[in-house]
Amino acid sequence: MHGPSPHAAKPLDWAPSIGFLKPLIDHPKIEIGDYTYYDDPDGPERFIERCVRYHFDFIGDRLIIGRFCALATGLRFIMNGANHAMNRLSTYPFEIFGSGWDAEAALQEAWKQDLRGDTIIENDVWIGTNATILPGVRIGSGAIVGAHAVVGGDVPPYAVAVGNPARVVRKRFSDPDIERLLAIAWWDWEADKITRNLASIRSLDITRLETAS
Repeated sequence: MHGPSPHAAKPLDWAPSIGFLKPLIDHPKIEIGDYTYYDDPDGPERFIERCVRYHFDFIGDRLIIGRFCALATGLRFIMNGANHAMNRLSTYPFEIFGSGWDAEAALQEAWKQDLRGDTIIENDVWIGTNATILPGVRIGSGAIVGAHAVVGGDVPPYAVAVGNPARVVRKRFSDPDIERLLAIAWWDWEADKITRNLASIRSLDITRLETAS
């Protein structure tokens, strides 16, 4: 046995609200790693509709989520399409309505200067209920984002971020241990190796992971 198949859209018969997102999501600008799940009583297949806002093809930004992430109900990723240009007198988005309000190329480039790039959630990240992730944020592996947090800046690996605006309240491990965990990167192991070493992954003994085989 090597755990559930990462290709199982609904891996738990008793919990239809939980789904592995990789087999459920087909979008050219969204990348999701194996075993990352979303929990929603209305169905995890509605992840894009409910959780990914203002993600417009013409902008080109990507949402990248790693492996083994746990995403709670009500999570929102606000993508760059929500931004309005702030380097002019009005923030109103005249350009999108056309009909004589189309933007000149120079204005389009000025608007693009406010874009914040891709949103990246690394591996083994837990994001709580009704959290909001703003454009261009990077959340490091092993981090925890508390319920109802509004995250506007990067969250370091293995940090705990809570509040609005979200702030790091503590680190889960010491800096040397975080470096060791990132070097191990157990989430990149094959499923059979993860299965053999589950007791170590579930423990607080990093040495056991460093000697895993």
